[in-house]
Amino acid sequence: MIIYKSPEEITQMKESCQLAAAVLKHIEASIVPGITTDEINTICHDFIISNGATPSPLNYKGYPKSVCTSINQVVCHGIPDEYRLREGDIVNVDVTTFYKGYHGDNSKTYLVGKVSRAARELVNAAEEALWIGIEEAKKHSTIGDIGHAIQKFVEAKGYSVVREYCGHGIGKNFHEDPHVTHYGRPKTGAPVKPGMVFTIEPMINLGSAEIILLDDDWTVETKDRKLSAQFEHTIAITKDGVDVLTLID
Repeated sequence: MIIYKSPEEITQMKESCQLAAAVLKHIEASIVPGITTDEINTICHDFIISNGATPSPLNYKGYPKSVCTSINQVVCHGIPDEYRLREGDIVNVDVTTFYKGYHGDNSKTYLVGKVSRAARELVNAAEEALWIGIEEAKKHSTIGDIGHAIQKFVEAKGYSVVREYCGHGIGKNFHEDPHVTHYGRPKTGAPVKPGMVFTIEPMINLGSAEIILLDDDWTVETKDRKLSAQFEHTIAITKDGVDVLTLID
């Protein structure tokens, strides 16, 4: 069941979303060769706590850390550890905050030092795919239209879209309806209506769309071990279009 939010609730949600966005901005200068993903986790955790919020992923269904750090071939849900970032890596940092009763969710893939042309182009395509999905949502179309627009763009560039993981509704709960897939058929799925708040977060692979789940039951990698990139925003549907709640002006 989709939980529609009032304009007042969306205003409240935006506070958490803006904090989540501020975390990504805060960590950016620290994404350099030599830092461990556990150190990234600590910096994010401390910033969230110091701003009166809590990190939504921590202890969520047993997840042991405050953010997700997904490196190179890791598609999503990478667990921060002692791995030190290396020149040429790409790393997605996924941040969700719980503040004043609402969750705010966003992620960004960072380039670590000088990266290959293939890595840079993949990351750029992942970010562009996110904005193509947001532009489609502005039309008050359907969830299937959003997925179709993203899929069409990504596959035309020779990349693939992960099927098993998707965007989601969000609010007082970390995950709500609807499921927002990043592939699909036009004019299918739930209509996009004012009051809906959900994430769009396409996971784009350099090679095959096939993935594997590692033994930790969290980390997801590309089966062919080629690169994967992702960007995410939380958006609210309004009568006038879309408010990107995690976008800092």
